[in-house]
Amino acid sequence: MRLLLVEDDIALGEGVRTGLRTEGYTVDWLHDGVSAVHALLSETFDLLVLDLGLPRLGGIQVLQQLRNSGSSLPVLILTARDDTDDRIAGLDAGADDYLVKPFDLNELKARLRALLRRSAGRPHLLIEHAGVSLDPLTQQVRYKGELVVVTPKEYLLLHELLSQPGKVFTRERLTQLLYGWDEEAESNTLEVHIHHLRKKLFGELIRTVRGIGYLVQS
Repeated sequence: MRLLLVEDDIALGEGVRTGLRTEGYTVDWLHDGVSAVHALLSETFDLLVLDLGLPRLGGIQVLQQLRNSGSSLPVLILTARDDTDDRIAGLDAGADDYLVKPFDLNELKARLRALLRRSAGRPHLLIEHAGVSLDPLTQQVRYKGELVVVTPKEYLLLHELLSQPGKVFTRERLTQLLYGWDEEAESNTLEVHIHHLRKKLFGELIRTVRGIGYLVQS
C-alpha cells in the first residue's frame, strides 16, 4: 500500500514514516499543502494521512480540493487541533477519520487498517484468493495453508495484486508502490520480484499483460 503523509513537523513526520514502513507501507512524505495537492492530483495513493496546520495551504483546503476532484481516497486527519468544531470541519470536508496529537502509533496503524478494510469493502483483514492468503497484521503469506517466506517488497506487490483481482496494474504504478520517491529501482527490479513470487507460489497466479503491466486473474 502506498501512503502519502503530509506533515510539517519533521520529528513527528520521521517517526510516523518509520513506524508505517515497518507496517509494510510505502510512505511518501510532503511538508506543505500546495505540494500535497499537486501530488494527490497527479499520482496514485491508497491512503492519505493529513495534518491540518500546514504551510502554504491548510489541510482543510487540501482535503476540499481532493474531494472536489472526485477522489474517494481514504483520508485520516492527524492534528493537534482537538476542538469539536475542528473535528466537525475536518469530517465535513471529507475526512474518513480524525486522530488528535499526541497519539499512539499502534492506534494510528489500527485506524489505517480499518480505513483500508472499509474502502475495499472487506469486513476482515485477511485476503484470500486462488489458494493464497495474506494476513496484513502479521504480513504472513500462505499457499494452500503452508507458510511461504516472502521479502517485504514481494509482500507489498502481492498484497496490491491480490487486493483487486482482475485489475491490470501498470509497471509504473507497481514500481511507485514498491519504491515511492526516495528509493531508486533498477529497470528490471519489478520483473525480478514477479519472477520470485511465481516460483514461490505458482506460475499462473500473476499474469503479464504485454506492454502494460500485471494482474491476478479474478
